Amino acid sequence: MKRADDPRHQKRIKTMQSLFSESFLSQKNENTDELVTIINNNLQKIDSEIEKSAPQFPIKKISKVDVAILRLSIYELIFSKKEPPKVIIDEAIELAKEFGGENSPSFINGVLGHIIKSHE
Repeated sequence: MKRADDPRHQKRIKTMQSLFSESFLSQKNENTDELVTIINNNLQKIDSEIEKSAPQFPIKKISKVDVAILRLSIYELIFSKKEPPKVIIDEAIELAKEFGGENSPSFINGVLGHIIKSHE
């Protein structure tokens, strides 16, 4: 079992929260950390992955917390590839349990599972 004070977990929480808060802004914040900037620069490709993996749920209909978690996780799965997919998905599910709604963990697991299968 991972510890709640794991620095990698804390970094993911901070990044997810920054992505979440930016979803309410009409203009991206210039004072965000480097990872958020990189994710924002790849947003079109990341959002395209979400749309392909959950076509019945347009991004505007998905909870902003779930979108933030998905954007971070998809970036890690497709672009960064620093962690094994299982670790990234486990972290995403943990974030969904902590910050998302009742159905968030299963929804995020399904979307990320579909993305992994489509990229194999």
